[in-house]
Amino acid sequence: MLTDKQCKNASCPEGKARIRASDSGGLYIEVAGAGSKRWFWKYYFDGKEKRLSLGSYPEVSLKDARAARDDARKQHQSGADPVLARQVDRLSSRFDANASFEVTAREFHATKRVGWSDHYAKRWLERLGKDIFPWLGKLPLSQIGAPMLLQTLRRVEARGARELPHSLLEACSQVFRYGVSTGRCERNPAADLRGALKPVLTRHVSAIVEPDKVGDLMRAIDGYHGQLVTRTALWLSAMLFQRPGNIRQMEWGELDLDGGMWTIPSEKMKRTKREKLNGRPHLVPLAPQAVAGLKDLHPLTGRGRYVFPALVSSKRPMSENTVRVALRRLGFDNETMTPHGFRAMARTVMVERLNVAPDVIEAQLAHGKSGPLGAAYDRAEFLDQRRTMMTTWANYLEELRDRPATATRKGEQPDFGPETRAREPGSATVARRAVPRVVAFDAKGMGSGVRESKRKPSGKTTVAPS
Repeated sequence: MLTDKQCKNASCPEGKARIRASDSGGLYIEVAGAGSKRWFWKYYFDGKEKRLSLGSYPEVSLKDARAARDDARKQHQSGADPVLARQVDRLSSRFDANASFEVTAREFHATKRVGWSDHYAKRWLERLGKDIFPWLGKLPLSQIGAPMLLQTLRRVEARGARELPHSLLEACSQVFRYGVSTGRCERNPAADLRGALKPVLTRHVSAIVEPDKVGDLMRAIDGYHGQLVTRTALWLSAMLFQRPGNIRQMEWGELDLDGGMWTIPSEKMKRTKREKLNGRPHLVPLAPQAVAGLKDLHPLTGRGRYVFPALVSSKRPMSENTVRVALRRLGFDNETMTPHGFRAMARTVMVERLNVAPDVIEAQLAHGKSGPLGAAYDRAEFLDQRRTMMTTWANYLEELRDRPATATRKGEQPDFGPETRAREPGSATVARRAVPRVVAFDAKGMGSGVRESKRKPSGKTTVAPS
């Protein structure tokens, strides 16, 4: 380590342009042939050696140079490039603050949030606030180039994130386009970064799509002896294949059990804010089995608002992890089946096994339509076909459930009878019911007839005291 005396007496030998005398932690003093002395801190960023100037000696003493090195090191450890941060500070002081990236981004956000959902608007600003504003927020848009933006996004990639950098790049691109339109910059550097980020590894939702394995899943659900509320949520997740959030937030006031219809308000659907305000509710026809299951549950939760209330408070819906945890307890891990996987399961099996028209399924999944025919599809809704489809699907699930079991999970397939599974407090057994049965669809999505189920009722519903 250097001493004050060494710094004072250091000189550059004749014939050399400059020499370096190292202190510690990357700090060194550079002595030029003309006699000037400057402090530098050497560090590495993105695998490249860089150096940060810390001032001249003796104006900056050895003690002050070490303190400046420590401050820069903390900045570096937080993921920032100290040289870039200094450039940002210098540039931001020379330009109109109203032209900075952060001010422009917040102004753009304020103009757009009216048409965005509250969740998206909040997430959009929070992401920029965490990963972009600290490094580029004070910098004028006109001074931010593609390399500088890429370096900032590389920090996010270094954390192991793959999708987030792409989302941030798109958000930055929106800000720059707005900056161009408002005269704050002349071009959008984010457009130059197409293909520069690590590709997103697309991962499909884990779902069971083989009929035999679907049967195993339905037998597992049928034998679930935890809370009746959870068991019914599992069963209806498979039968109705709506988004998990819509299932757990189902309200008794949205159900017409006599008419066999669940009406989900527009504001609960996955839509833009404008669509939530002006869109129509999503209609979900209920098969007789679904109606029967809801009627069985009504004595337990029917006095409250939610069909599936939280255990701690009936004023809140069940946790978003309840169904996922129940699947884990039944032996289906995240690599095998997820709550969202019930949607993929229904779509795949109905197309491949029941010959249901994809457009009918998409309407039931509430997937938005694109192209010139999208609006027509939305207006038509295929409601009659969907009524038939939902009963066909419920019957098919019961048929698969009643087939012989196969080994689909880790280890041997257990017996799902009451005698083999410990019952939890508040558990219940729901009887299987005999209901009208609709045969499979033709290629146009229309049912070909109705026949009565041969299955007989097995008993009445019994609910254990909680």
